[in-house]
Amino acid sequence: MVLVSSNSEKDGAANDGSMVDFRGNPIDKSRTGGWLAAGLILVTELSERICVMGISMNLVTYLVGNLHLTSAKSATVVTNFMGTLNLLGLLGGFVADAKLGRYLTVLLSAAITALGITLLTIATSIPSMRPPACKGNQECVEATGSQLALLYAALYMTALGGGGIKSNVSGFGSDQFDSSDPKEEKSMIFFFNRFYFGISVGSLFAVIVLVYIQDNIGRGLGYGISAGTVVIALIVLLLGTPFYRYKKPRGSPLTMIWRVIFLAWKKRTHPYPSHPSLLNQYEEAKIPHTQRFKCLDKAAILDELAASGENRSNPWVVSTVTQVEEVKLVFKLLPIWSTCILFWTVYSQMTTFTIEEATFMNRKVGSFEIPAGSFSAFLFITILLFTSLNEKLFVPLARKLTKSPQGLTSLQRVGIGLVFSTVAMIAAAIVEKQRREMAVDHNTKIRAFWLVPQYFLVGAGEAFVYVGQLEFFIREAPDRMKSMSTGLFLSTISMGFYVSSLLVTVVDKLTHKSWLRSDLNNGRLENFYLLLAALGTINFLVFLAFATRHQYKGQQYNDPDDSGKEMKNSNDMILEDIEKIRIEAKEGP
Repeated sequence: MVLVSSNSEKDGAANDGSMVDFRGNPIDKSRTGGWLAAGLILVTELSERICVMGISMNLVTYLVGNLHLTSAKSATVVTNFMGTLNLLGLLGGFVADAKLGRYLTVLLSAAITALGITLLTIATSIPSMRPPACKGNQECVEATGSQLALLYAALYMTALGGGGIKSNVSGFGSDQFDSSDPKEEKSMIFFFNRFYFGISVGSLFAVIVLVYIQDNIGRGLGYGISAGTVVIALIVLLLGTPFYRYKKPRGSPLTMIWRVIFLAWKKRTHPYPSHPSLLNQYEEAKIPHTQRFKCLDKAAILDELAASGENRSNPWVVSTVTQVEEVKLVFKLLPIWSTCILFWTVYSQMTTFTIEEATFMNRKVGSFEIPAGSFSAFLFITILLFTSLNEKLFVPLARKLTKSPQGLTSLQRVGIGLVFSTVAMIAAAIVEKQRREMAVDHNTKIRAFWLVPQYFLVGAGEAFVYVGQLEFFIREAPDRMKSMSTGLFLSTISMGFYVSSLLVTVVDKLTHKSWLRSDLNNGRLENFYLLLAALGTINFLVFLAFATRHQYKGQQYNDPDDSGKEMKNSNDMILEDIEKIRIEAKEGP
C-alpha cells in the first residue's frame, strides 16, 4: 500500500488531487468511499466509546473498593487518565496532519488501544495485582507501586490509542464523501448524525451493560469484552482498506504557530520595522492587521538572511504577514478558552466523586441493585435531550426574540452552560450534606436517584458549552486553521481534568485529608463541591468580562463588503464545519 504524502495540496473536494485510493492513485468514486467505507469506519469509533466510557465511568469504584486507594488519589487517577487521553488527542491530530494521514493514525491507535485494554484486563484479573481484602475493622492495605504499575501502563496506553482514534476517526469517515457532489454532501450530513448516534449508543452500552458486568461478574470479563470489540473493529478497519478514500497529509497548523513564535523570539532584538517594505508582504488571504500581540510582527521582518530570494520563501527563516496575523487570531481566543476549563473540572466530578457517592446510597429498585457507575446514564440522556432541544426549541425561540439568524451567540451558549455547572455544584453539595447527615445521624441510606439533579444540570450545561465552544472556535479561528478548533476544544477538556486533579491534591493537603476521605461519611465532600461552586462563580464573572470585550472576527473588517461576506460565512456556510468538528471533538468526557 502506498499513501502519497504531500503538503502542497489544498483541502478540497474528492476529485481535486488531494484524495487517493490505497495504491496512491486518483480515486474512482464508483469503487471507493460512500456508505460502505464510512460504515466500516464507524465500527472503530463505537469500540473506542465502549472502551473509554467503560473505564472512566466505573474505574473509581475499583480503585477505592479493590485497590484500597484513598478517594482523593482514586479521583486523581481517573482525571489524569481522562486529561491525558484528550491531550494525546492533540498529538494524534498533529501526527495525522503532518505525516501519517488519518487512516494510518487510526489504524495504529486502534492497535495501541487493543493492547492497552488487554493489559488492563490482565491487571484486573490477576489476584497478585491487588492487595489483600479488608478484614473486619482492620485498616485496609493499599495497593503497592508494583501492583499499580501494570494498571497505570494499561491506562496510559489506552489513553494514547484512544486519543489518536478520537481526533481522527470522524474526519476519516467524512473523507469518504465528496463535499462538491450534492448527493454525497447530503450523505455526509447523515453520516454525522449516525456517527453521533454511534457515540451515544456506545456510551450508554458501556455505562449500563459493561458497568454491570464489571461490578457483578468480574472486571476481567468486563474489560475483556471491551478488548474484544477493539480487536474486531481493528479487523473490520483493515478489511475495508481497498474501499477507503485517503486524504494526503497537508501539514499541521501547530507547526506554523510554533514557527511564528520561534521566529518572533529569534528576532526579538530587531527594531520594529519603520516601513511595510521591511516585512514579508506575501499574503495568501486578507486578514486585518491588529496591534495586539505586536511582538509577533517581528517574525515577518526581512533581515539580511531573509532578504535573499531563496530564503524569502523559507518558512523557517521568515513568516508572512498573513501567517503572523493568523497566529494573532488564535492568541486572541485564549482568554475565552481559559474560562471554559473550569466547566470540564466540574464535569469530571461526575466520573469520580458522584459515582463514589452512589456507592454510599440506596441503589435498589425492587430486588435489583443498580451499579453505581450506571447512574452516569442520566448524564448522557440529558446531553442527548438538551442537544435536541437546543436545535428544535431553544435556538428557534431565541431567533424570534432576538431577530438574529444565529439565535444564541456562541458566547451566550457558553455562559448559560457555565451557570448550569455552578448550580450543579450547589445542588451536589446540598444532596451530599443531606446524605451524610442521614447516614451518620440516622444510619439511613437515601435514594441514589437524588444524584439525578446534578447529572441533569451538568448534562444540560454540556449541551450549551460544548456547542458554544466549538462554534466560537470555528467562527473565530483563521479560515486555514479550522482544524485548530478541535485542538482548542480538546485542550479545554484536558486542562479541566488536570485542574480537577490539582484541586483535589491541594484541598486534600490543606485540609489534612478531612474533606475527601475514602469513607465519605467521615469526610466533608460537600465543602469541596461548594469550593467548585465558588470558583465557578468567579470564573463566570471573569468570562463575562472577557466576553463583553471580545470583538468578533467579522467586526474587525473596515470594508463593508468584506464584513458582509464574513457575516454570510458565519451564519450560513459555517454550519457544515460546525457539524463536522462537533462530531470530531465529541468525547462525552
